[in-house]
Amino acid sequence: MVTREDLEKQLKDAMRASDEPRKRTLRMILAAVKLAEVEKRGPLDEAAVLSILQREVKTRQEALADAERAGRAEMAEDVKIELRIVQSYLPAAMPADELEALVRQAIAEVGASAPADVGKVMKSLMPRIQGRADGKEVNLVVRRLLGG
Repeated sequence: MVTREDLEKQLKDAMRASDEPRKRTLRMILAAVKLAEVEKRGPLDEAAVLSILQREVKTRQEALADAERAGRAEMAEDVKIELRIVQSYLPAAMPADELEALVRQAIAEVGASAPADVGKVMKSLMPRIQGRADGKEVNLVVRRLLGG
């Protein structure tokens, strides 16, 4: 897990190494973390920092798609670099077979049997896989296993 202090240390290291893309990306992440701390009126825990990192990944994925649609190759390359940097701070993605096993376990725990129970399964499942799998991907697996 990553904390604000870890990110600040990484920023200092990037500044010493004159690593402009990493420095720029870490400054954006830290700005988002500081904004969230101001809104919360206190320090963030690791889970909150993780959710900010996930949000930053989604933002950069959208920016990458926009840049590619607009034909701006240089901007797209910059965004790809930033995306890789942000993803390096996230936990490793959960393998598909492990995700499916967790979904099956959650379905059994909740007693879900129909597509109408997707919400119950997701509510039970998401805290366990926070940061290791995308919510859309999890939702697709749940729907497939429930027959919806």
